[in-house]
Amino acid sequence: MYGDSATIRKILTELGDTWAIVGLSGNQGRAAYGVATVLQRFGKRIVPVHPKAETVHGEQGYPSLDAIPFPVDVVDVFVNSDLAGPVADEAAAIGAKAVWFQLGVIDEGAYERARAAGLEMVMDRCPAIEIPSLR
Repeated sequence: MYGDSATIRKILTELGDTWAIVGLSGNQGRAAYGVATVLQRFGKRIVPVHPKAETVHGEQGYPSLDAIPFPVDVVDVFVNSDLAGPVADEAAAIGAKAVWFQLGVIDEGAYERARAAGLEMVMDRCPAIEIPSLR
């Protein structure tokens, strides 16, 4: 398991409240849409990142992480594992504090690179499952 309970708690409670959600679109049937709802309910600002750059849950979307014109604290990744590594690298490049790979998103090399770059990292977990237990 990548991301112990102390790391999960730190990301969810200490590192900031702006979460870029890579793969979030207006498709209500996708897991990212529901997770974004939970994060908002717990006071997080969500930033949709999707090629369509749709507004989701009232928040302006952007086509990529580097297009976001303000600081991002956490990058939550809802893309296939084979696409996730470059997203983690982009998170480090934009100065994010943490990367969170969702359930089923696994890239051990990306995990090691993110940690080596000084980012907190969680992999194969879901913040919507973890955050209610912290309050």
